[in-house]
Amino acid sequence: MPATFHFRAMTTDGKLRTGVITGETERYVATELRRQGLTPVYIGAQAQRSGFSIELPDLGNRKRRSVLFFTQEISTLLNATVPLDRALFITSELTEQKEFRPIVQDVLRTLKGGKSFADSLGTHPKYFSDLYVNMVRAGEASGSLATVFDRLSEFERTRDDLRNFIIGAMIYPALLGVVGLSSILLLMYYVVPRFAQAFEASQLQIPAPTQAMLDVSQFVQNYGIFFIGAAVLGLGALQAYIRTVPGRLWFDNLRLRLPLLGDALRKAETARFARAMSTLIANSVPLVQSLGIARAILNNRVIANALEQVSLGVKRGEGISKPLDKTGVFPPLAAHLLAVGEETGRLDAMFARMADIYETDTRTAIKRFTSVFEPIVILVMGLIVGALILSMMLAITSVNEVAI
Repeated sequence: MPATFHFRAMTTDGKLRTGVITGETERYVATELRRQGLTPVYIGAQAQRSGFSIELPDLGNRKRRSVLFFTQEISTLLNATVPLDRALFITSELTEQKEFRPIVQDVLRTLKGGKSFADSLGTHPKYFSDLYVNMVRAGEASGSLATVFDRLSEFERTRDDLRNFIIGAMIYPALLGVVGLSSILLLMYYVVPRFAQAFEASQLQIPAPTQAMLDVSQFVQNYGIFFIGAAVLGLGALQAYIRTVPGRLWFDNLRLRLPLLGDALRKAETARFARAMSTLIANSVPLVQSLGIARAILNNRVIANALEQVSLGVKRGEGISKPLDKTGVFPPLAAHLLAVGEETGRLDAMFARMADIYETDTRTAIKRFTSVFEPIVILVMGLIVGALILSMMLAITSVNEVAI
C-alpha cells in the first residue's frame, strides 16, 4: 500500500529541495527522485527537523548524534550512486552541528590528498571508532562501501536507540530519589526546627517520638554540612579510584552484581557486543580481529577483558561458543545461539539475532527495575513523612490534653 514520505534532495545546481512524495518503499521513492534529476539526502516517514527546536539537555550525546547523522547521510548518498567526495561535501553542508562540520571537511580534504576513506576517518578517533574505520576499510577493499554504510547506519541507530531508552527510563527514578531526599532534608532542616520552637517556652514533656524527631533535626542542623562535605569528598575519591585500572574493574564488577539493575547492564553489554560482531563478520572482518574491535567498544571492563580469553580460544581452534561459555560473564543463552551459528555457518546472522534478543531483554529488565524501584522510593518517602506528621500530631495532642 503506497505511503507518504518526506524528502530532502539536492538539485543539479546544488540547491536543497524539500517536500513529500507517495511511494511503496523508501527505495522506490529514492529511484523516483533520481529519475526527476534530484539527489536524495533524506527520505523518511517524518519530516527531518531543521531550524529552531526545543530539545532536552544534550547529556553528552551530541558527538554520537553527529556520527549517526553522518552515517545515515553517506549511506543515502552512496546508495543514490553519488561519488564519495561529493557525498562528503553535501554532508558537510547539511550537518546542523557546527563543531562537526570541520571534521567532515577535514575528512574530505584528507581523502582528496590521496589517503583512503578509512584512513581519513581514522584521523578523528574521537568521532570514528576502530569498528567504524575497519568496517569502512573492508568496504573499500571489497568495493561495497554503500552496503557497509547501510550496516553501519543500522548499527549506529540501534545502539543510539537502546542507549536513549536506558537513559530515558532511568531519569524518572533518579529524579524521584533526588526529590524525595531533598524533601526530607528540607523538612528536617527548616520545618521541624520551627515546630520545635513552640515547645521551648512551654516546659511540657515532649512525647518520645517527637523528641526523637527533634533530635534528628538538631543533628542535621549541626552536622549536616559536614556530612554533605564528606559525601562530596567521598564521591570525588571514588571517581578518582574508578579511573584506575583496578578501580574500574572493581566498579564494573559491582555494577554487574546489583539486584535487577546488574542483569539489565549485562544484557545491554551483550547486545552491544553482538550487534558489533554481526556488523563486522557480515562485512568479512576476521573473527579474531572482530573480537578485538568489539572489546574496545564495550563499556564494562569485566566483560571486555573476558573477550580476550574468547579470542585466545578462537586462536586455539575451539570456536567461539565454548570459550564464550567458559568466561561466565555472558548470559547462558548466548553460547547456545553461537553454537548453532557455528554449526550452520551463519555466525553473522546468529549474532544479529542475539543482538535483537538482548536488546529486547534489556528493555524488559530496565522496565522491571523501574517498576520495583519507583514504588520502593515512594513507600520510603511516605513512611518518613508519615512518621514526621505522626510525631507532630502526638506533640499537638499532648499540648491540648494539658490545656484541658
